[in-house]
This record gives sequence, C-alpha cells and structure tokens, in this order.
Amino acid sequence: MAEAERAPLLSPLLAESSRDGAGAELPPAMERRAEPGEEAVAAAEEEEEEDEAPPASPPFFLLYPGHGGAAAPPGVWRPPAPRGGAALPVLLLSYPGPDGAGGAGTHPNYLMANERMNLMNMAKLSIKGLIESALNLGRTLDSDYAPLQQFFVVMEHCLKHGLKAKKTFLGQNKSFWGPLELVEKLVPEAAEITASVKDLPGLKTPVGRGRAWLRLALMQKKLSEYMKALINRKDLLSEFYEPNALMMEEEGAIIAGLLVGLNVIDANFCMKGEDLDSQVGVIDFSMYLKDGNSTKGSEGDGQITAILDQKNYVEELNRHLSATVNNLQAKVDALEKSNTKLTEELAVANNRIITLQEEMERVKEESSYILESNRKVTKDRTADGHALTEARKQLKEETQLRLDVEKELEAQIGMRQEMELAMKMLEKDVCEKQDALVALRQQLDDLRALKHELSFKLQSSDMGVKQKSELNSRLEEKTNQMAATIKQLEQSEKDLVKQAKTLNSAANKLIQKHH
Repeated sequence: MAEAERAPLLSPLLAESSRDGAGAELPPAMERRAEPGEEAVAAAEEEEEEDEAPPASPPFFLLYPGHGGAAAPPGVWRPPAPRGGAALPVLLLSYPGPDGAGGAGTHPNYLMANERMNLMNMAKLSIKGLIESALNLGRTLDSDYAPLQQFFVVMEHCLKHGLKAKKTFLGQNKSFWGPLELVEKLVPEAAEITASVKDLPGLKTPVGRGRAWLRLALMQKKLSEYMKALINRKDLLSEFYEPNALMMEEEGAIIAGLLVGLNVIDANFCMKGEDLDSQVGVIDFSMYLKDGNSTKGSEGDGQITAILDQKNYVEELNRHLSATVNNLQAKVDALEKSNTKLTEELAVANNRIITLQEEMERVKEESSYILESNRKVTKDRTADGHALTEARKQLKEETQLRLDVEKELEAQIGMRQEMELAMKMLEKDVCEKQDALVALRQQLDDLRALKHELSFKLQSSDMGVKQKSELNSRLEEKTNQMAATIKQLEQSEKDLVKQAKTLNSAANKLIQKHH
C-alpha cells in the first residue's frame, strides 16, 4: 500500500485501548528512542515503584516496533518489575533504526496492523452510527443520506487495504472489483447483482462497478453473507491481497459480523444517473466527534422533518395520481376512437346487408321468371331441345348463385350481431372508465386539499418554533437578571451578618462595662 494512501489511516484518533488492567497511556519510548539521561530517570522510577503495592492487573507483554522476537535495544523503556518478581517481558514488533524514530527502520507489518485496527474501529463507528440514525429516522434511506455515504467510503477503504497492484499497459492498477466478482462463484444468489452491475451503462471503471455492487448488496440485505463467504476463502483472496491485508486477517471477519446489523435498515438507490466512477472517498471524522449537546433540539427538528416527509409523500402521490388520470384519459380517448371506427364499420356492414338483400330479391324474381319460362318451354313441346338444355344450365347457375348469396347473407347477419354485442360491451367499459375517472378526480381534489392543509401546518409550526426561540431568549435574560439579583442578595446578607456580629460584640462590651 502506498505511503500516500497509508497516511490518513494512521491517525491515533481511532486507536482503542484494549489492554486488560492497563488504564494509562503507553510510555513515550513506544514512539521514539530514549534521550540521554532518560535511562537514569527510568531507573529512579523503577526504585520508587518497587516500594509501592503490587499491581492488581496480571503481567502483560509490551508490543514495541522492532524485528519480531528480537531483544529490546538499550534505550527502550522497560516496565518496572513486580515486587519480588522478574522483569516483565518485552516483545518487539519493530524498532527505530540508527537514523532515529520514525525512520526507514519501521517494520511494515506493524504499520499494516495499525491500519487494520484503525479501519476496524472506523467500521464499528460508521455501522453503529448508521443503524442508530436510520432507526431514529424511520424511513427508507437513499444515496444522499450522509451516514450511508460515509459507510460506503469506509467499506471501500477496508476493501482497498492491502490490495496487490496489477500491471497493465497503462501502469499499475488497484481495484477491489476483482475480489467482489468472486462472490457469484461462492454464493449463486450474488450472480444477479453482478450481472446488473455489468449491465449498468454509466459505469466505466472497476471502482465504479465495485461501488455499485456494494449498494446493490446492501439493498438485498445480504452484504454480510457475501462478505463472510468471501473472507472464508483465503486461498482465492490471496490472488488479490497481501498476506497481512485486512481481508486476510481476523479484522475482516469481525467487520463481516458487524455487517449483520445492517439487515434492519431499508435502502433504495437509483444508480442510473449517479456518477460512481469519479467520486472521491474521504472519511468525515467530524460526524463521529459530535457531543451529546447537539441532540437537544432534535424533537422539534424531528416534527418538522416528519411534516416535510408527509408533504413530499403527498406530492409524490399527487404526481402518481395525475399520471394515472392522464393514462386513463388517453385510454378513454382511444376507446372513443375505436368506438367511432366500429360504428362506421357497422354502418358499412348494414349497407352491405341491404345490398345483398336487394340482390337476393332480384335473384328470386329472375328465378321465378326462369321457372315460368321453363313451364312455357315444357308446354311448347315443339321448341328446340337445345334452348331447353341452356335454360336448365342457366337455372342451375342461378340456383347456386342464390344459395351463395343466402350463405353470405347469413354470415353478414352473424357479423352484425357480433358487432352489436361488441358495441354494448364497449359502451359499458366506457361508462366504467368514466366513473373511475370521476372517482380519481375526486381523490385528486382531496389530496390537493390535504396538501394545502399540510402546508398551512408547516407554516404554523415554523411560527411556533420562532416564538419558542424568542421565549427561550427572554427566559435566559430573566435567568441572568435573577442570578445577578441573587448575588446582590447574598452580598447584602453577608453585610448584614457582619453588622450583626459587630452589634453583638458591641453589646457584649457594654454588658461587660455595666458589670
């Protein structure tokens, strides 16, 4: 890990005192060499502490920077030995080289251990703060929520800790997207979010894909499950991380266990328009250094926040209802157009039926005329046989034409009945849609009235808050005046007591003179 990335993680702000029975800070020799003359002072302190009572806590090891298992250099501070016992052992992780404290002799394992501890403590603080603030807020979190943004920044630092640099044609590249891609091989349920991340059009870098993956896993409430499955496979992680990285040590398992608590919160992110590639992940320590005095006015702010949330909800519902009304109006217009078209088709079909009926009447008249002609031909036996044959053929053709016309007429009558039935159903559907449209308009009017009422309540609550603040300032002024008055009264009381003592002494003197 580069020194520039390592610098913000070495802040002693996150250091956690976890020694059993050790309430004091570590001696300065943990950070630097002993100056000339300090050895004599340390020896004198040892002699003084030998006369004191033995410590209540059990003996412990001191961890110093140095080569592992090496003996402590002469200038390093040693703890005093217990009464009647041997000196406490000192275990060195690394120690400053000849060029002084903090020089090139600092062991990288010691720095990585400090970074892991700081990141774990930072993850504890961010997860705890996120859960508490989300439960107090009581609604679904979005990407603009500040504690949620800080949580993702801390998780990104944890995943980047100890990453191996991969060489590409553009140079060295460090990205935690590679380890996250392994999760779909370990947990089949993660394949869905991995595919979703790859399909997002706005993501162009592996860092952006990793950030999107973390957000989708939190929305699924399975971030802890995925991280545990990933941490349990050290053989796969060794391809991406150094041996002393956070994901390869027990701190990673602790953070994965802490992530279980995030399953109680609900989050909803819209990542299509969010720029995850160019975001700069900086941890804001001021969120975790605030004292408890900032929560005194949270009740009034909570009421205002609740009213604003109700107003936003009503406005969103109003937009949805307006969109629904517009869609229904478009459907009604489409149904009216289709109704007009069906009416025109029905009129055409009626005209066609009338035409077919006229043709059938004409065919009937022609058939009767042909029958009469045939009868005349039958009576006239002297007529030509050839004319009789042609008349029979013509009769058969006219009869067949009549049957075809009758079939077509029956088909047109059936189509007309079906069209009438469809018209009735369309009219019924249009009536129902109009009733629904009237009901939705009524709901829209009610919601507008509710919106105005909420706006009025919001204005009244703002005025109430201003009045309360003015009353509070007046009360503080009166309190200061009363305090000043009380001080004056106390001073006057002291003066009266002095006068009384003076009078008593004078009276005693007079009594003595009288006697």
